[in-house]
Amino acid sequence: MPELPEVETTLRGIAPHIEGRRVTAVERRAAKLRLPIPAHLAELLPGQSVRRVRRRGKYLLFACDDGTLILHLGMTGHLRVVPAGTPPGPYDHLDIALDNGTLLRFSDPRKFGTVIWTNGDPLAHPLLTELGPEPFGPAFDGAYLLHRAKGRRVAVKPFIMDNRVVVGVGNMYASEALFLARIHPARPAGALSPEEWDRLAEAIRRTLTDAIAAGQETLEDFLVAEKARPYFRVAFRAYGREGEPCFACGGEIRRVVLGQRSSYFCPRCQPDTSDR
Repeated sequence: MPELPEVETTLRGIAPHIEGRRVTAVERRAAKLRLPIPAHLAELLPGQSVRRVRRRGKYLLFACDDGTLILHLGMTGHLRVVPAGTPPGPYDHLDIALDNGTLLRFSDPRKFGTVIWTNGDPLAHPLLTELGPEPFGPAFDGAYLLHRAKGRRVAVKPFIMDNRVVVGVGNMYASEALFLARIHPARPAGALSPEEWDRLAEAIRRTLTDAIAAGQETLEDFLVAEKARPYFRVAFRAYGREGEPCFACGGEIRRVVLGQRSSYFCPRCQPDTSDR
């Protein structure tokens, strides 16, 4: 599933090729993904320019002359910039033709993505208005997390995965950040000290920064006509390494299920100091 680093990489891959371009046509091949694709896009978008593309959480916002196209990749979605006339595949649900002879093509095998249009402030849209701060923004730090976690008994891993707390910390990156911060994933969020929250905030930023850096090597993949390729792979320190030796201490990486999601940790480096 595309997470924040993959969405940020998508943004960096497509933005130079579509910003400032004028839309000439729109072809919608599916009426509905997770939500209906607006039927009037084919009449609404042609003639408008894509002024800017930005990211909010895992949403991509395409600012046009008269509104904003909001797109979420879902679980299996991909965006590519391909030459006009490139035959569509079975999962290519939306083409936006541009005045430079290219198409912005959205593919989504499982159809869990979202494409919507708004004439108002996109950040005030119901899908975005309750999102927490960006992990790279000034509002996100250890003091903020400490405040949000006060009195909370929920385990720290699902807590930092809550998009209302902070956006973009998916399952993989939550395990990695907790490993770097030396915090057990099952500890109650309200039990962490200010120093631990400082470590965890920095670990979240470092984990996501490293993943985005890894994605820089794949930017050329967004300019291909063939079937969409899998997202880049990150060399994880904990995630997915159950039974393997810890890179820090040599102990065995273990797995626990929290909130119906697998969490990976090192019992030596991340001791469970809670009293529950």
